[in-house]
Amino acid sequence: MATINENFLKLQAGYLFPEIGRRKRAFQQANPNAKLISMGIGDVTEPLAPVVIEAMKKAVAQMSQKETFKGYDDGGIGYEFLRKAISEKDFKSRGVDIDIDEIIVSDGAKCDTGNMQEIFGCENIVAVTDPVYPVYVDTNVMAGRSGLAASKGRYDGIVYMPCTEQNDFVPELPNKKVDLIYLCFPNNPTGAVATKEQLAKWVDYAKENKAIILFDAAYESFISEKNIPHSIYEIDGAKEVAIEFRSFSKTAGFTGVRCAFVVVPKQLMAYTKDGKTIEVAQIWKRRQCTKFNGVSYITQQGAAAVYSEQGQKQIKETIKIYMNNAKLIRQKLGELGYTIYGGVNAPYVWLKTPKGVGSWEFFDKLLSEAHIVTTPGAGFGLAGEGFVRLTAFGQLENVKEAMERFQEI
Repeated sequence: MATINENFLKLQAGYLFPEIGRRKRAFQQANPNAKLISMGIGDVTEPLAPVVIEAMKKAVAQMSQKETFKGYDDGGIGYEFLRKAISEKDFKSRGVDIDIDEIIVSDGAKCDTGNMQEIFGCENIVAVTDPVYPVYVDTNVMAGRSGLAASKGRYDGIVYMPCTEQNDFVPELPNKKVDLIYLCFPNNPTGAVATKEQLAKWVDYAKENKAIILFDAAYESFISEKNIPHSIYEIDGAKEVAIEFRSFSKTAGFTGVRCAFVVVPKQLMAYTKDGKTIEVAQIWKRRQCTKFNGVSYITQQGAAAVYSEQGQKQIKETIKIYMNNAKLIRQKLGELGYTIYGGVNAPYVWLKTPKGVGSWEFFDKLLSEAHIVTTPGAGFGLAGEGFVRLTAFGQLENVKEAMERFQEI
């Protein structure tokens, strides 16, 4: 008799974004002439940078010739030309020494943050921020690190660290010992950032408790304030306790192309049950080469072009478009009297719903009355109730129209 992994049955009704899609489709079917403006799912809208397109065209031409054809990459961890560019441009340029052998290229930060938990024992206690990107929680539930979902939607066995207006959406250290800590800055969904001093507290905690920080920095390229760290490795000692996730999806518009990478420092150790130290990087590489055959040569050439002088200029122009959208959203909603957060160092605006109006209720109101699709904060966790997330990924004319519709309701 084939049995199912019953941990999957613990998962709550549906993943957040498919549920948004279901409600959106139902509305469209009932209102076929309504023009919807999507400010919900954080998918990019600008095309790939010209320098990326040219690099990929050149790579396609190389794939047509026997002499230059490429198959699998360097052991499934990424071509050296891309890992070298990442090391020099993303880290060494900021005074952080990351070796190319500590960089593993993949097809997405979502996959990496979800898959990374596989290499750690099920007895580990996991801590997540609340609100939280759902993948961090759901993949650990699937692995068996939680009990059932309680009445408020939180899973037994997982430690939730509230991010609220009172703490500027940066969590306090847990009041109990945990082993795996998920942090995301700039944050999805709140748009909050953490200072070096705040991150240093987490590094110290991880050292004291032999814990590991899983640091999602997918939105670091949107940081505009000079005193905000782009990498956790800007904090002394972080290479001993942290794994960092990066992505080209939002930075360079690769949501439909798929390329990302993980940094696992050689100094990072985990432990066997009898206390023996194990180098985490080797275990992650073993997992990847077993289950993953690498990102295509064409895609990796496109990603490498992002680090050229021209590539950096072009992607910054695209990021500027999105952040100008965020600025407009903040300005207009502020004028209308809404309480808003984020949108300064991240492409997300965290909007507080009117008093007494729930997240899903406000989502439905915006959908039915203004024909605007948002993301209800409650879908990110208990502490997200009373907020909706707006994305700045969109065309300027649509953002302007959406703000006019906000004014009408």
